[in-house]
Amino acid sequence: MTRERLFQGRITDQLMVEREGRTGWITFNDPAKHNAVSFDMWAGIPIALQAFEEDPEIFSVVLTGAGDKAFVSGANISQFEKLRTGANAVEEYEVVAESAQMAIQNFSKPLIARIDGYCIGGGLNIALCCDIRLASEDSVFSIPAARLGLGYRFTAIQNLVRAAGMANALEIFVTASKYTAREAQERNLIHAVAAKADLDGVVDAYLKKINANAPLTVAAGKKMIRSLSDRLVEIDMAEMKSLVLQCFESEDYKEGKLAFSQKRQPEFKGR
Repeated sequence: MTRERLFQGRITDQLMVEREGRTGWITFNDPAKHNAVSFDMWAGIPIALQAFEEDPEIFSVVLTGAGDKAFVSGANISQFEKLRTGANAVEEYEVVAESAQMAIQNFSKPLIARIDGYCIGGGLNIALCCDIRLASEDSVFSIPAARLGLGYRFTAIQNLVRAAGMANALEIFVTASKYTAREAQERNLIHAVAAKADLDGVVDAYLKKINANAPLTVAAGKKMIRSLSDRLVEIDMAEMKSLVLQCFESEDYKEGKLAFSQKRQPEFKGR
């Protein structure tokens, strides 16, 4: 069975949208930059998912990365100076990225993250928005926000805590460590690890099970499970947003960007 390409010329070519049988495929397609997510990629995600949501022939969706080096290596840092500097620019970027995240998170059909290689920062958050995460043993996981001085949105932190639990989430975030696939599985970030050559077979096995099930039952169960995980104490979202913006307006964020571009260790001062 061959895949049918969708949305060519309507969204960026860096986001490949395809359908194959009962499964939709969304591929982050910038292997030269390890599939770092650009602004246009974020903007295309809700469009693709809406089409799959409305297609009664689609029972499941897989998110993956082009090539064999990365799922998603994070946000495209080369765009940060233009798109994530200054309160207004940060606000606009966050609205588009948050909309993409929520489109993934609120999608009613089962979502699988097929991870082969780097799954870093925003890439890990994208994976955590999915229902099932399957990774090759060569994959690497990390949230390096604290090493860059940038703000990590509340909903992304929420996804991390849901998957990994508070203790693991704190370790992952405050150390900004890198984890192997086996270490990530131990911390509940992923469901299964496979040899690189066996990953597609594992994904196919999951898809066969999911696509053979009753869509309405699956959607209802998924909605209920998600709703139970959302039963949190009252959160001051304005305060959470302010904390994120504070990071982007800090001297440390400027230092983090500069250090990254100069390939050196940043010297943060907490201001």
